[in-house]
Amino acid sequence: MSEVRRLLEKSGYSSKAIEYYLKKVNVGRVENSSVHLAYTGPCDDTMEVYLKIESDVIKEAKFQAVGCAGAFSAGSALMEMVKEKRLEEAEKITEEDIIDFLGGIPKQKIHCACLAKRTLRNAIEKYRSIEIRSDV
Repeated sequence: MSEVRRLLEKSGYSSKAIEYYLKKVNVGRVENSSVHLAYTGPCDDTMEVYLKIESDVIKEAKFQAVGCAGAFSAGSALMEMVKEKRLEEAEKITEEDIIDFLGGIPKQKIHCACLAKRTLRNAIEKYRSIEIRSDV
């Protein structure tokens, strides 16, 4: 077992959260994304979300972050959760949904799920404002 894995387990990350972090699931950029947005949370971690949206359905979702393992596992999980979801469905995903999807993260890292959710919400709001302007 790697030292990183052992430390993450000792810190309280679930196996799934550790795998998402180590494998960098959904980390990257979406070429020709419909919307891209960066958000810095109160913890000073920054997350960038890239979404490809077709007919109000998220077809592709990736992110990048400057942050801890919690930010990466939460971002990875949320991007996985929103694929093939309508924008309205994606907006309803809560921090608790992200944590449950991962099977748990340390209590002190719950704000990372909030960072992921807020970044996604802001990206969807930006997308909608772009769509409204292009319809005018």
